[in-house]
Amino acid sequence: MKILMLVAALTLAAAGPVHVAYAAHSDIEVRDDAGETLRLSQPARRIVSLAPHVTETVYAAGAGEWLVGAVQYSDYPEVAKQLPRVGGYSKLDLEAIVALKPDLAIGWVSGNAPAHIAKLRALGIPVYLTQSDRIEDVATSLEHIGELAGTTAVASVAASAFRNRLLALRAKYGERPRVRTFYQIWKQPLMTVGGGQIISDAIRLCSGDNIFSQLKPLAPTVTAEAVLAADPEAIVASGMGEARPEWLDDWRRWTTLTAVKRDNLFFIPPDLIQRHTPRLIEGAERLCAFLETARGRRSR
Repeated sequence: MKILMLVAALTLAAAGPVHVAYAAHSDIEVRDDAGETLRLSQPARRIVSLAPHVTETVYAAGAGEWLVGAVQYSDYPEVAKQLPRVGGYSKLDLEAIVALKPDLAIGWVSGNAPAHIAKLRALGIPVYLTQSDRIEDVATSLEHIGELAGTTAVASVAASAFRNRLLALRAKYGERPRVRTFYQIWKQPLMTVGGGQIISDAIRLCSGDNIFSQLKPLAPTVTAEAVLAADPEAIVASGMGEARPEWLDDWRRWTTLTAVKRDNLFFIPPDLIQRHTPRLIEGAERLCAFLETARGRRSR
């Protein structure tokens, strides 16, 4: 399960619940990332999160006060660890969800089983589905959750701050020389990101070229031989947690690899780059800085 959690699509949050005053509302209507239109007669006040990145984004949108349940690995911000658990994102505990009597469930297109989502809807539980394939989508998710929970004031500020940092990165790195980049999720199996995955979008943002952008799966398995043939200029890895994975340095055995010759083996904590949350912009900032370092080492 932990390895599955490393596959972000396949990862500004407030430090705790934000109490937001709200007035009477007319019907709320929001179109989700699966193309479905969700209508609520009033702001949601009992929200269940069906993915860890959703939990974090709900807090960032100022709606953490209204969360009554979340899936395993919902661990940011700290207060999220106290929420009742409703299974894992890939194996929801439907009975636990129903027992919480939610007036809104927020799920994940590529993470939750369609059958589970269909069952929740059949039980009369409104479901909003997220799917951030581009970095910009994170800001949109903040705004939509704010609309659904009646916390638009907080959500709009968070979305604007996110977009401003994104614009700054585009302005700084958008026209820089390209860097051929291999992003490594895991060692065994050797996993990377395809062209449609949000991390690939982050690589493009930093004027990098994902060497496996032609692959359609979000988290394809590749071979070491394919990586060597592509000869990336930079290798960026995530791993399991806050510590740099030991297997990143396994590439040093191939001394002719450009990334190895120039010491361009970089690490970004997975929570900052593989969760589709406002913290993704921090991961993107680190990624851009690493690729700029790689450009500066071209004289080696």
